[in-house]
Amino acid sequence: MDETVRVRLLADRDWDAVVALERDAYSGLGLSEDRAALQSRAAASPDTCFVVDVGPRTAGYVLALPYPPHRYPDLARTEDAEPPAHPSGSSSPSSGSGGWGNLHLHDIVVSPGLRRRGLASHLLHHLTGTARARGDERISLVAVGGTEGFWTARGFVAQPGVVPAGAYGGGAVYMSKPVPARPSPSPPATTLREVS
Repeated sequence: MDETVRVRLLADRDWDAVVALERDAYSGLGLSEDRAALQSRAAASPDTCFVVDVGPRTAGYVLALPYPPHRYPDLARTEDAEPPAHPSGSSSPSSGSGGWGNLHLHDIVVSPGLRRRGLASHLLHHLTGTARARGDERISLVAVGGTEGFWTARGFVAQPGVVPAGAYGGGAVYMSKPVPARPSPSPPATTLREVS
């Protein structure tokens, strides 16, 4: 049976699935966050947090939020009600992109049984389009658990020395890439064979 893939905004009903996916992906690395921290990141920018559904199942998610370049969320804390201070000193920048022109991809996770099928590419493509529409100039992330090569292959460039040793586990590296001025071709419409 073929199942359609759909990316949509993260909704309140998705949190049990998101928390379980996050725990499975990051607890072995010692980087799993609690539900309150994850929800605070989504609350900081609900229009940049998405899930990918395969048929009726939540198969993955992405949490992204505006953040100053060369900064990243503290895994031990929730996001404050006030956004990080803008370089001008204002806590309320004027643009929809947080005023920094940078959208930080905090988490992207796909269910282990559905990896290597293009779902992460669908999420990243959708996020890139969202960043472009918001006026962001860059997308940043912290590559963890040996994923630097994965991100390099998708156009992200390492910026060593930004993440202190141990802040996101061993070997974590801050990376970023420019948001293309024009959309790249959409990934082909995907359907997946039932795997369970």
